Amino acid sequence: VRLLAFALNADDRLEFGRGLSVDDEPDLWRRDYTGDIELWIELGQPDESRLRKAAGRARAVQLVTYGGRAADIWWDRNASALKKLALLEVMDLPGEFVTEWGAQIERTMRWDVLIQDGEVQLMSDKAQLSVIPTWRKQKPQA
Repeated sequence: VRLLAFALNADDRLEFGRGLSVDDEPDLWRRDYTGDIELWIELGQPDESRLRKAAGRARAVQLVTYGGRAADIWWDRNASALKKLALLEVMDLPGEFVTEWGAQIERTMRWDVLIQDGEVQLMSDKAQLSVIPTWRKQKPQA
C-alpha cells in the first residue's frame, strides 16, 4: 500500500518515513526546501489524535485506508471527528484489491503505474491489476 500511495502522489521530494519505529513521522511525506511538511501521508487506521497532530504540522494530510470491512467500521466510528479536519483527505482501497496485489508482489519486480480518470492500473510482466480508489473525504477545491 505504501508503494501505491507513493505512485498516487509521485513527486521528486516525496519520501518514505521511518514508519512504525518513529511516532512523529508519517508513512510518506513531502517537505519543501525549508523542511516544512507539505504533505503527510498515513496508511491504515490511525488514531484520530495522530491525524489531528498531522494536520497541525502539515499543509495537507492524506489517509489511505484499506482492509475492507474493518476499514469501513473504523471510518464509521471516526468519520464525524475526521470530517472536521479541513486539511485531511481520506482514500479507501478495496480489501480484495490489496490482497490480490500483495499476492503478486515479489522482491525484485518492476511495476508500471498508469493513473487515468480516477482509475489506477498496475502492470508487471506477470500481472495487470486495476482499482478505482473511493474517496471517503476530499479537501474542498480552492
